[in-house]
Amino acid sequence: MVRQAAFLVLGLSAAGCSSSLLDSSPEPAATPAPTAPSPSFGDRISSLFGSTKPQPQAQAPGTQTAGAGASATEIECPVVEIRSGTSTLSVNAAGAEGATALRYQATLGRTARECTANAGTLNIKVGIQGRIILGPGGGPGQLDLPLRYAVVKEGPEPKTIISKLNRVAVTIPPEQGNVPFTHVEEALTMPLPPQAELDAYVIYIGFDPQGAKVQEKKPPPRRSQQR
Repeated sequence: MVRQAAFLVLGLSAAGCSSSLLDSSPEPAATPAPTAPSPSFGDRISSLFGSTKPQPQAQAPGTQTAGAGASATEIECPVVEIRSGTSTLSVNAAGAEGATALRYQATLGRTARECTANAGTLNIKVGIQGRIILGPGGGPGQLDLPLRYAVVKEGPEPKTIISKLNRVAVTIPPEQGNVPFTHVEEALTMPLPPQAELDAYVIYIGFDPQGAKVQEKKPPPRRSQQR
């Protein structure tokens, strides 16, 4: 009788342990933290040019990464230079003369670039920081800055590969006569040159008011008449 009672107590204890193990609910799996989106080139330019945002961990400007399907390599992007004589743009007020004629003066400063190679094509993104200072003839409103980007293969006979004119709009708030601005050009595309020739390429940036005038004088393309 004593042995049967002891076996009965042990059996009930074991059954209770098995029941608690089988009935226990599994702990919920930890939810993975959301992956932060990859910062755009414009965001990195803002960080480089003194934004208060923390700088993300990203590829350093000036490097080139092979595209999908190719081994990852890094090569130097062409250097960026502000073309001599085009770093400053001074505009006078219409009809004004003398010392009070200056409407504003724009200057170009820091630059950054990023290159991406994919399927034999080189895509170049360039960022530029500048500043506008109002003159006696200036005031609040929107300004239109003619900014030229060009990729040139230097040598005994320089060859222009890309030339693009941008009209950069900058707003001057009331009671502010000193305003910084940034611009990012993301669509400079060309065939990828051999690595041995890449050092001969230069990315030029500068103000081009004459080019803007020529662009304005061009007549719009004619539409073909439907018969």
